[in-house]
Amino acid sequence: MDTSADNHVTSSASMDSDMYTDQQAANAGTPSSLSNVALTADGGNNTGGQGEQDHTGNSKRKRFVKVVEVDAPNNLDLDAYIATYKGHTKVNRLEFIADRCPALQIDALKLAIQELKNTNTLHISRYMNLVRKLNEAVKFGGPGSASVSSDLLTVDKAWADSQMLKAKQQTDLLEGELKNYKRNSIKESIRMGNIELGNHYYACGDLTSAHRSYSRTRDYCTTSKHIIELCMNVIKASIELGNFPHVLTYVVKAESTPEVAQDKELTKAKLKAASGLANLDLSKYPAAARDFLSIGEELVGNQYGDVISGNDIAVYGGLCALASFNRTELKRLVIDNVGFRQYLELEPHIRDLIQGFYNSNYALCLDIMDKWKNDYLLDLHLHSHIEALYTNIRKKALVQFTSPFLTVDLTKMAKSFSTSVPALEKELVSLIIGGQIDARIDSQQKILWAKQANKRSAIFDRSTAMGQDYEREAKALVLRMQMMNHGLVVKGPPGERGGPNDGENPFEGVHHPRGGREVGNMFGGARAGVSSFLSNFSRDRHPR
Repeated sequence: MDTSADNHVTSSASMDSDMYTDQQAANAGTPSSLSNVALTADGGNNTGGQGEQDHTGNSKRKRFVKVVEVDAPNNLDLDAYIATYKGHTKVNRLEFIADRCPALQIDALKLAIQELKNTNTLHISRYMNLVRKLNEAVKFGGPGSASVSSDLLTVDKAWADSQMLKAKQQTDLLEGELKNYKRNSIKESIRMGNIELGNHYYACGDLTSAHRSYSRTRDYCTTSKHIIELCMNVIKASIELGNFPHVLTYVVKAESTPEVAQDKELTKAKLKAASGLANLDLSKYPAAARDFLSIGEELVGNQYGDVISGNDIAVYGGLCALASFNRTELKRLVIDNVGFRQYLELEPHIRDLIQGFYNSNYALCLDIMDKWKNDYLLDLHLHSHIEALYTNIRKKALVQFTSPFLTVDLTKMAKSFSTSVPALEKELVSLIIGGQIDARIDSQQKILWAKQANKRSAIFDRSTAMGQDYEREAKALVLRMQMMNHGLVVKGPPGERGGPNDGENPFEGVHHPRGGREVGNMFGGARAGVSSFLSNFSRDRHPR
């Protein structure tokens, strides 16, 4: 009984666990012995400093981006910024900042170590790794390390040994209880046992084992609440592993679950936030913008601080919307969005950026974007997308600037966009080639000329095409009628079209797809009407 139950649970999670078989050695501890996990060299949750590897480096799908070192962020108050987060993501973000910003490296590492100690972390290998990084930063110097030997930290070996022992004892206890539940086939106890074991693995930094334990509860869920709990746990682990396609799968699964609990709106908001992060990571900016914009006011107070803060929702949603939506959509979905307005109050510069873009104040927009770029390059989820988002926003600004005019002075336009005329010409040429701007450039006079479409000719061409469509359909109907009259139509089974019960008149009750008139009534005059229309139109264009 015990063996079959164990095999059943293992097979139910095999599909999910196979997705993570190539984890880094630091995150591949044996599930049955957490002491191995605690002793791994680099920790299972490293989110930065891996050469050119992106923050999603813990997942099977690896993406490599250029690591940009930010020397001096313009607006980042590290203490205030990090206070909006909790749990793993707080340490993840601090370590990410330390790896990318030499000016804040020591301060960020100190805060990360302090957070691990204050929460009595069981992820001891990470604690040791951060202490090592801090001591190296102090010894080798740098912009943020004008420090003395007092900044050097010594590993609290007694505390570390105590936490490692506690982690191993807790692992043995939870695994023993789970085996007992399986032996007795207590379904609800097995589900709860897997959740507790998954939470323990998560606390110890073994994200792969945590994900596996959470996934194993799938076969023991009996209520909608159980399914929601499963989805939220898997989403949490998948986000930290960087497996964002898996996040979207479980978001859809959770959203399709019937009525859940008293905190239904909060759960919906968390799911939308997770979906937005996944779409952002996959560079699906329009979908990400709609997800962030549809989040209710439930997360304004950072109720999802172990994943995302209310400030992040404002920044991610605002930038994705600017890069994706046209002016009408921006007004309807962002500016007039009462729910999202509360998030914009947390980040007033994003509100000013959106208003400036909508009001065609592009100098203000570009100034705000430039001032905050370094801050965004230190964001765990946004840093690898900031160049693409900024490029899209600038392109949309160029298109929006030129659209109302027949001619544009490139010299004045270059001043508005804080660039040179040759550089502006290159940008406009790429937009013209891409079909985003229908215009020509006079390089001699430095003027952009918009192409004027011949509306009369376009209407004539459209009318001619419509007449040809009617004529083609009329000929097809005549052919069908003649084939029926000569008995060339194969009779189908009774009741089907063309069968014995089909009417004698092939046009009876048949309506043209473009309107409500019966084909039999309109057929005779269709061709004559089209010919008359074209004749009159031609006479009007070429009077005698």
